[in-house]
Amino acid sequence: MPIFAEIGKMKKITQIIFVFILLFTVCFQFTISQAGSSSSNIVQLRISGAIGPASADYFIRSLENITEQTELVILQLDTPGGLDSSMRDIVKAIINSSIPIVSFVAPSGARAASAGTYILYASHIAAMAPGTNLGAATPVKIGGISPPKLPKPGDDKKPEGGLEQDAMKQKMINDAAAYIRGLAEMHDRNKDWAELAVRKAASLSAKEALQKNVINILANDVNDLVKQLEGRIITIHNTQRTLNTTGKTVIKVDPDWRSRLLSVITNPNVAYILMLVGIYGLIFEFSNPGAILPGTVGAISLVLALYAFQLLPINYAGLALILLGLALMVAEAFEPSFGVLGIGGIIAFVFGSIILMDTKAPGFGIDIAVIIGFTLISATLLFFIIGMALKARRRPVVSGLEELIGSEAIVVNDFDELGSVTVHSETWKAHTKSSVHKGESVKVTDVNGLTLEVEPIQGKT
Repeated sequence: MPIFAEIGKMKKITQIIFVFILLFTVCFQFTISQAGSSSSNIVQLRISGAIGPASADYFIRSLENITEQTELVILQLDTPGGLDSSMRDIVKAIINSSIPIVSFVAPSGARAASAGTYILYASHIAAMAPGTNLGAATPVKIGGISPPKLPKPGDDKKPEGGLEQDAMKQKMINDAAAYIRGLAEMHDRNKDWAELAVRKAASLSAKEALQKNVINILANDVNDLVKQLEGRIITIHNTQRTLNTTGKTVIKVDPDWRSRLLSVITNPNVAYILMLVGIYGLIFEFSNPGAILPGTVGAISLVLALYAFQLLPINYAGLALILLGLALMVAEAFEPSFGVLGIGGIIAFVFGSIILMDTKAPGFGIDIAVIIGFTLISATLLFFIIGMALKARRRPVVSGLEELIGSEAIVVNDFDELGSVTVHSETWKAHTKSSVHKGESVKVTDVNGLTLEVEPIQGKT
């Protein structure tokens, strides 16, 4: 009966948790959709920092929750660039949107570099605040491509780096140039400068961008932008539409908890730390079964890290090196090789950490300080284990038959060869090559089966 009572309690607790989650989800969805619930409002979204999976998720989900009655969406940009895949997801969402998207680089001092330039070109209207800039849209090869080093005059050696790498780089640049030219043609903006931004990493200030027909509007802030948008005609899916922004309310929709959480765990440094915490937690749990806490924390951290890695461009060779390095360090702990396995593990761990992120996109590298910090922690733990192993090797035996050797025993009865002695409160058969007397102290020199080899201690009776 007690078992069934406990099962009933668990069912009630589960039902309460389910109801709580359901209510939370409904309230959460209501909060998100509130931005588009009022007819003909203007929704303002914001992307600040490196463009990655979290940015794309936030923008796309926000668009999905905006109603058709929304007048337009203002996307405020301030980004150094980011991942090509996330940028293309955002661009696709803009192109397929039935609601006008206005990208606005603001406030003063902001930029729309690299991936931000593509998003600006893809938007139905592009705007910038004074003191901002855009450009430098040359694609960065995942993993990096070094241009071939040309030989010196008179040198017969072939160029280092190879034609294959050079051809791959050209293919990437040509693809990016065609992509941004296509975006420029959609909204009748400067195609030539767009291609220059890709091929030569050219950049422009806000004022120059307006003069060269790269953007449509130069506005001081969002309110100024809304005023200038009044009466503008844009084309969406081959249909012309006149913007009516007078008297409209601008509703800000900031990233929700899901987007913020995704932004945190897809930070390469955080994902890297989560992976290591997860691995170390599972190691401690397997070393001390039943501890529960290390295993629980480790499992959660590892799952979050794997989810982040699935979204991030990682080098699987780097991940394999990290796992190999940790495995070697663990092997050193269980089978001490006095540094051989451990040092090899540290080397593999460091190289794997350096090449783990397979991209040079801004904001998506692992900080070298984080790598050094975890390497020092792992090395300290390793050297501590090695030190403990060396101390244990020099320490005298404290258990088993071997521990009896060197111990002091007391003779039970007089005997010349065979007799009895007591050692550690136990009586043992003993053999000696000289006569010993009752109560005399003798030293155990060896153990043969159940017989102790003893000899008198000089100067002690």
